[in-house]
Amino acid sequence: MSLASTPTIEPRQQTRRSEATREEWLEARRALLAREKAFTRDRDALSAARRALPMVKVEKNYVFEEPSGKRTLAELFEGRRQLLVYHFMFDPSWSEGCKSCSLVADSFEASIIHLKARDTSFAVVSRAPLTKIEPFKGRMGWKFRWLSSAGTDFNYDYHVSFPPEDMAANSVEYNYAKRPFPAPEGPGLSVFLREGNDIFHTYSTYERGLDLLITTYNYLDLTPLGRQEEGLPPGMPWLRHHDRYDTT
Repeated sequence: MSLASTPTIEPRQQTRRSEATREEWLEARRALLAREKAFTRDRDALSAARRALPMVKVEKNYVFEEPSGKRTLAELFEGRRQLLVYHFMFDPSWSEGCKSCSLVADSFEASIIHLKARDTSFAVVSRAPLTKIEPFKGRMGWKFRWLSSAGTDFNYDYHVSFPPEDMAANSVEYNYAKRPFPAPEGPGLSVFLREGNDIFHTYSTYERGLDLLITTYNYLDLTPLGRQEEGLPPGMPWLRHHDRYDTT
């Protein structure tokens, strides 16, 4: 099960936009460009504020597992100063990884080599065992580093896995609030900085905070029809693992 496990529902088409002359279109486009530039400046300021957040020293010695053996959090840095960890929704009881996280994974794999050129390592972590992660990863054709956090508190400490008692009470901690949640796992991204032998947690983001990582959405946002999700239930019901679309 995943957040995107609801049945497929056809998206509702948006109303046809008004027609215009080329001159009218240019006038409207230039007005929108001014707003886009303001948004870019605001985004730059927000990114600067994100970098200025205080950081918390990681005190626990997390140990993950990958096919070549066990790895500490420090080893995931691979000698670099920064580490991005994508929290991929894959509960130990599920037979495959989440479809929405798979969409994110399709987007980020090609970026990893460029991140390394900027002193930044990237790893994917799930609570599922390697016996489930590895076959799914092979099926999807991915090559990125994907480790299991089974048997550790990592997913719980970074609030992407939820204890059964919190699920039963409809009060899990996710996206910095206590709330009900429809699944025992949630997506997220956490950022870590290494200073000598010390590791610090600098940032985590969840839900719509992950939008920037989804290039498919970024492309759709440029189109006349947009994401075509108006009127659909939550959970991206249109989405499939990339090997399960009907390409015809």
